[in-house]
Amino acid sequence: MARRRRVALIVETSSAYGRRILRGVRRYVHTHQSWSIFLEQRSLTSRPPQWLEDWDGDGIISRTTTKQLAEAAQRTKVPLIDLTDRHGTLGLPQVWSDDRAIAQLGADHLQERGFRRFAFCGFSRESWSQRRLAEFAAIVERPGEPCRVYESPWFGKDAHPWETEQARIGEWLRTLPKPIGIMTCNDVRGQHVLDACNRMDLAVPEEVAVIGVDDEEEVCELCDPPLSSIIPNAELVGYKAAELLDRLMSGKQAEVLQRTIPPLGIAIRQSTDVLAIDDPDVAAAVRYIREHACRGAVVEDILRHVPVSRSILERRFRKALDCSPQALIRRTQLKRVKQLLVDTDLPLAKISELAGFKHHEHMCTVFKREVGHSPGAYRRKSLK
Repeated sequence: MARRRRVALIVETSSAYGRRILRGVRRYVHTHQSWSIFLEQRSLTSRPPQWLEDWDGDGIISRTTTKQLAEAAQRTKVPLIDLTDRHGTLGLPQVWSDDRAIAQLGADHLQERGFRRFAFCGFSRESWSQRRLAEFAAIVERPGEPCRVYESPWFGKDAHPWETEQARIGEWLRTLPKPIGIMTCNDVRGQHVLDACNRMDLAVPEEVAVIGVDDEEEVCELCDPPLSSIIPNAELVGYKAAELLDRLMSGKQAEVLQRTIPPLGIAIRQSTDVLAIDDPDVAAAVRYIREHACRGAVVEDILRHVPVSRSILERRFRKALDCSPQALIRRTQLKRVKQLLVDTDLPLAKISELAGFKHHEHMCTVFKREVGHSPGAYRRKSLK
């Protein structure tokens, strides 16, 4: 019986990206020959185990490759696939997410929503963040409208304390023209920006729309409002890394030294669910509707909040959004009804209350007229 190849997976288990990479490796191994795998719980900033430098194994897939580990792999001739995108290349076969395609997707998403001014919030001294910034800025910059940038260290002794960092991001946000579309280098940075927007009382997404990267669902859904995020194909990164390692362990050459994997798409959440609105009164009204429609707000409530007449507000709404304030209230309420029908087993009377309807019979009538199905039928269809 042939000896199973021994493979070390130096991949962080603390992030969704790392766990998806491991799923991709698992998928390859389960459909090809089995490996004897070393894996431990670790974070992205953990250093590789010291013993790897003299390890008598068959192959390594690493997300925390150091110069010393790269030199050790070259010296011992143990194949090593480098997934580390934090510090540039080390002359090893590598499989990375395609940062250019990620930046393009983020820029397209914000531009499609009507934004014409853009900013990027990233981490300094992180190669992947620098690449995304450079590509994003190259796409969105135009004469008279540069891409505004905020960067600071992510890890290490130079990283700012939380309150200091949030104050600095808030001051940066205050200086930006509005409305503005902001791409952040990852979801952690997106959460930083959204928290700072809340502290500065900036309307998201009406004044500031924010999109992150990685689709870390827990992070995105804990943001207020929930964060839209680009979905990298980390599972395919893992699969291709395992495929390439298998090839090298079999004595074959790598067909290409560097391979990049494009993202899957965007998980659209509330932080970019808007069209850019230059009219400040309309933007204020939209924000009021977003925050109060499901509390039973009506147009008269908006007029007490926005100092214009009903006819002027109606006219400006149709110019900016091609709908009336009342239509946007109904749209917001029905969106909430759909979410509650799919995500909960609450009775219709409770859903009606949570969506801002006075009577659930009226909610059912409006829902069927606008959606084409009764609430019950919509719920049953979503569960199939």
